[in-house]
Amino acid sequence: MVTKPIIGKTKRWRQVPWNQEKAASLFRSLKIHPALCAILVQRGIDTFETAKDFFRPQLSQLHSPWLMKDMEKAVTRILTAFEQGEKILVFGDYDVDGTTSVACMYKFLSKQYPNVDFYIPHRYREGYGVSKAGIDHAHEEGFRLIISLDCGIKSVSLIQYAKDLGIDFIVCDHHLPDEMIPAAVAVLNPKQADCPYPFKELCGCGVGFKLISALAERLQLPPETAYQYLDLVATAIAADIVSMSGENRVLAYYGLKKANENPNMGIKALSQLSKLVTPIYITNLVFMIAPRVNAAGRMDEGRKAVELFVSETLEEALDWAEQLHVDNTNRKEADMNITEEALALIEGDETLINRLSTVLYQPHWHKGVVGIVASRLVDHYYRPTIVLTQSGDYVAGSARSVSGFNVYEAVHQCKDLLLGYGGHFYAAGMTLDPANVEAFCKKFEEVVEASIHPDLLIPEIVIDAEINFNDITPSFYNIITQLEPMGPDNLSPTFLTKNVRNTGYSKVVKEKHLRFSVKQNGITITGIGFGMSDKLDLLTSGKPVDLVYKIDENEWNGQKNLQLKVVDVKLSEAG
Repeated sequence: MVTKPIIGKTKRWRQVPWNQEKAASLFRSLKIHPALCAILVQRGIDTFETAKDFFRPQLSQLHSPWLMKDMEKAVTRILTAFEQGEKILVFGDYDVDGTTSVACMYKFLSKQYPNVDFYIPHRYREGYGVSKAGIDHAHEEGFRLIISLDCGIKSVSLIQYAKDLGIDFIVCDHHLPDEMIPAAVAVLNPKQADCPYPFKELCGCGVGFKLISALAERLQLPPETAYQYLDLVATAIAADIVSMSGENRVLAYYGLKKANENPNMGIKALSQLSKLVTPIYITNLVFMIAPRVNAAGRMDEGRKAVELFVSETLEEALDWAEQLHVDNTNRKEADMNITEEALALIEGDETLINRLSTVLYQPHWHKGVVGIVASRLVDHYYRPTIVLTQSGDYVAGSARSVSGFNVYEAVHQCKDLLLGYGGHFYAAGMTLDPANVEAFCKKFEEVVEASIHPDLLIPEIVIDAEINFNDITPSFYNIITQLEPMGPDNLSPTFLTKNVRNTGYSKVVKEKHLRFSVKQNGITITGIGFGMSDKLDLLTSGKPVDLVYKIDENEWNGQKNLQLKVVDVKLSEAG
């Protein structure tokens, strides 16, 4: 029997190991701080050459699109459609990766050829991915070719249905294929077992970009014809939380350059609406663009996001951006209300508090935000969580997990109670009969109890390197900024500093945040700990503490200073 850790219990700290010989060798060639060399080695950058490629990405590092299985077939089929005057439908999912993919492909194709349109399925009427309604629409309107982006790899029966209607499919997807591959004219997916493409972690928009690159080459267009879509590719990479290594890093690097120098009208409109004046970083794409684009599909129509990205004028883009902004405001309100309601349900029920999982069902909750609410509950209770709501005659829900626990597998073990389910390691979706909700809650808890390791119920903080305050210099921070674009497999570094003392000026700000003023060996530095007001007593105890933090730049009255963005604090062992 696993015992549930108390909420608010000290988090586990784990320092990432590294090859010290390789770090020492890298230090000799790069002459940068040893802690930064250790971080680079942890990330597989262990020679001067790999460091040069990492810090100075070049578009020449991109792989040839022709290395991808079926690329020749895909290009040939599209050019045949051009020659024969066939209507082409660009089809994509309603999230950021799907809508940016569709916008890129639609804009590129329509500049070369007139008979092109796009289609985004309605989240609630049609569900995720290739839909029967979408195929029927294509058939009724006389489309002979559908290019699916960010979906299609699992749509075996629907693509066969389209084929029977005389409609060919080209699938551009990045999700893990099943054993059976759809009977499409071409399937572009580097995750196929027999696909020789060297980089396997492209997002859906990245796969679409490869097809655009190959078409541009075959049509003898300059490479810039494809590169003009890199800001949208970077947006998809950022929002879809794919690996920020290898080719994705190069695409994101040049995508950010494009977003800052000559952005897509949709990105420009959303930046203007968000009053963004600083340069655009990956975090801006994640927190400024992605929520508004996703909100369109969650609260209304995902098609609006494509309209935003294909806008030819800023005026037109601002009109669509305003609509997305309203959708996002409504999404935030629904998200906040449902989260508060969900927390109250748990707090008011001793049985729910003491479980190892959370499964909640309320028929009136908005289907578009149950996944976000599940994530919020994981942040609060740190355990596998499912939030369910009514969807027509059925119950539908979203699951979110904690680090290291396969929630899809846990849902799979409850399949006898489900009408359908899908997902991956950390997130899943499911539908079930209302009569089975109670049994599903019970079964899911039993599965989690039987399979989760107790350590997984305690949040873990991964530390990249231990440093002292005298290491934190402008040149040290400058190299950290050159790790951009940051994301999975290349996260913003997390540092540990031991035996730090309060200066006497630390205080709570805005009721729940903690403004740190701390010193070590005569060096004082300030920092902010969001939601860490409960740590003030620890800090003012007079005893030395250990801090885990990220390094940040704070600008105030035109002055820039380095500060700590504190992640956690605890008493030093020496104290």
